[in-house]
Amino acid sequence: MALRAVVMGVSGCGKTTVAAAAAEALGVAFVDADDLHPEANVARMRAGIALGDAERWPWLDRVARALAMRAPVILACSALRRSHRDRLRAGAGGPLRFVHLTGDPALIAARLAGRRGHYMPPALLDSQIATLEPPGADENALTLDVAAPPAALVAAVLADLGGRG
Repeated sequence: MALRAVVMGVSGCGKTTVAAAAAEALGVAFVDADDLHPEANVARMRAGIALGDAERWPWLDRVARALAMRAPVILACSALRRSHRDRLRAGAGGPLRFVHLTGDPALIAARLAGRRGHYMPPALLDSQIATLEPPGADENALTLDVAAPPAALVAAVLADLGGRG
């Protein structure tokens, strides 16, 4: 069975950093769901307008196709609501393992404030936190606190995935 893992959480929590490093360590594909947004979504976010589910559904369908086509793969995606994760599960072509990166909103806001070259403005963090539905116990997700150094987070992901690449 091919590995399909999604590193999820709000903007600025370190999804891309952790997912890319874990994928490299396992020698599997890495996909950043941010790269799959249509230009209209990017323009909305750049303008400080939060996405609603109407904008997210077509994007999540693209993300699910990427999971199905590139396994083994580790993907970085906000996957904020359970319905978003269910949509990914439905289209991924196999089981998904979610890794939820979470932490103190002040820490995440500070990281966002220092980030350059990304279209997601720090002003949208509050809307993402409000939208977030942490994975339920039945979703069997690994939850990690982003106060830990990135190397420790990657090590925890690798231990959890057990070299399933």
